[in-house]
Amino acid sequence: MAINFRRTLLLAALAWSGAAAALEVGDTVRLPAVQLLDGRTMTAAQLAGKPLVLEIWASWCPFCALQNPRLQKLYDSTGAARGGLGVLAVSIDRDPKEAAAYMAKRGYTFPAAMDTPALRAALGKRKGLPELYVIDAGGKVVQKEVGEMLEEEVAALAKYARPTPK
Repeated sequence: MAINFRRTLLLAALAWSGAAAALEVGDTVRLPAVQLLDGRTMTAAQLAGKPLVLEIWASWCPFCALQNPRLQKLYDSTGAARGGLGVLAVSIDRDPKEAAAYMAKRGYTFPAAMDTPALRAALGKRKGLPELYVIDAGGKVVQKEVGEMLEEEVAALAKYARPTPK
């Protein structure tokens, strides 16, 4: 009887505590499949096995508005379409239509998805916006940034790209 009571208290405390601890540098993560704003699905296998820059953003975030053009330049320059460095932007907007309109209006071509419970479980508690993770081919977080990154800082993320075939 006492064990069941303790177990119930422990489960209640865990449920009350909210999201898991934030993902940090050195942690390993396995990302779930995500549905992109354009309707395509990126499977967990497509997100694994190559370096990936994952950014958490919102259309109403002024710092995201400054960082996202830099992310587009990185996406264009690192051969993301050829497997050099993947980019995935995850919107925390409430309405996917707002997020998609934001992306279209600005001409962003990097993949973007809406936040999901599965992504929140994988990434843990958020600390701010924008929040950016660099995940290596083995799923290890090698860099994490909270807040706006300057142009040269985003450009420096290219060092994580795999060489692209010529």
